[in-house]
Amino acid sequence: MIQRIQSLYLLVVTALMACTLFLPIAHVTINGETHTLTAFSWFGGTIGYAWIFALLFGVATLLPLVTIFLFKHRKRQVGLCAAEGVLQVGAVLVILLFYWMIIPDICGASAVKALGWAFIMPIVALIPTFLAGRAIFRDEVLVRSLDRIR
Repeated sequence: MIQRIQSLYLLVVTALMACTLFLPIAHVTINGETHTLTAFSWFGGTIGYAWIFALLFGVATLLPLVTIFLFKHRKRQVGLCAAEGVLQVGAVLVILLFYWMIIPDICGASAVKALGWAFIMPIVALIPTFLAGRAIFRDEVLVRSLDRIR
């Protein structure tokens, strides 16, 4: 049922969260050398806290894609949209926690840090997630009202 508007919203959410996987989360400059944190790497390697971001953003990318194909279970879709919203807020909170608490502990107070584009994507993805949940709920209300008429 790709022609439903909520499916298009969920595809937009999937695209935005996939961008979060590959765009830089933060840039850290230590002694003139700039390092980039992405969901898969930290300081050029795959060590440290990067697995937290990969897991969180990976689940938040796949969940709306799975939700599209559960079109026969609208109540479950609404619940998964709510879970996706919680994951997106959690992603923003984890990024901020990492940015304000963990980077200064690892790199020291002399590190210059800046947030990347990946910070904005979960915030922007909250809008189509909310719209998709609302459209799915409206479909459920419509189906329930048609069941009463019969």
